[in-house]
Amino acid sequence: MNPIEALLFAVIQGVSELFPVSSLGHGVLIPDWLHWSINRTSPDFLPFMVMLHLGTAAALLVYFRRDWIDLIGGWLRAGGRASNPEARLMWLVIAGTIPAGLLGLLLEKQLRALFTSTTAVLIFLALNGLLLLLGDRLKKKAASHDLSQLSFAGAIKIGAGQALALLPGFSRSGATLVTGLAHGLDYASSARFSFLLATPIITAAGILEIPKLAHKGHGSAEWGLLLACGAVAGLCAYASTWFLMRYFKKTEIESLRPFGFYCLLVGIGGLLAKAL
Repeated sequence: MNPIEALLFAVIQGVSELFPVSSLGHGVLIPDWLHWSINRTSPDFLPFMVMLHLGTAAALLVYFRRDWIDLIGGWLRAGGRASNPEARLMWLVIAGTIPAGLLGLLLEKQLRALFTSTTAVLIFLALNGLLLLLGDRLKKKAASHDLSQLSFAGAIKIGAGQALALLPGFSRSGATLVTGLAHGLDYASSARFSFLLATPIITAAGILEIPKLAHKGHGSAEWGLLLACGAVAGLCAYASTWFLMRYFKKTEIESLRPFGFYCLLVGIGGLLAKAL
């Protein structure tokens, strides 16, 4: 694997994993458009992606470390009962994580063929843009509230929305943000819940693949490059989270519009370029 391309791919993964623009979609399109030598069928690609996911998960855990300490501590103090705000929010995160995990296990293999189709990615990316614009319209119509008023049914629906990210071009964070807005959350609360939900999903995705990474041995890839790419992805993911949390707190009107127009521009523009 070309080291420069691998490090640039790590930057793309770290940024687009949290921005509502689809990391999977960009991971397909950019290497294809720039004619990179990255081969998704290569034995080296799996350990590479494992390290990127672990880097992103580490960034989310570090950024939200106080939240997780409070949530787990409150949950333990309450004996697993939703008797305080922290324990209740912990149960909301659990409720939102389960459907996403189950749908991912059931559908990922069936949808894997789409991962190499740039046409499919461009179509889904354009649809992701429309979804983000719809989220802003839903926000205008719904009364805003924070996570303390989110129902368990709402948390499950928001979590299930993450399954859209199995389609390359749809964004996990975009789907959860829009679903959160549809359930009356304000932008900042929807973003916070989206990132809290992403943490166990991304962490699990990395941890489940660690045995395969170990079996690859030292000859499968340069460990130094793998660790460097994981660190780069983590730093970019941390910076992205820092920016987005502040952006959504300050921008309470049509916050998703710039991302929606970007996805529409890339998706429709890419389809027109392929047709010419």
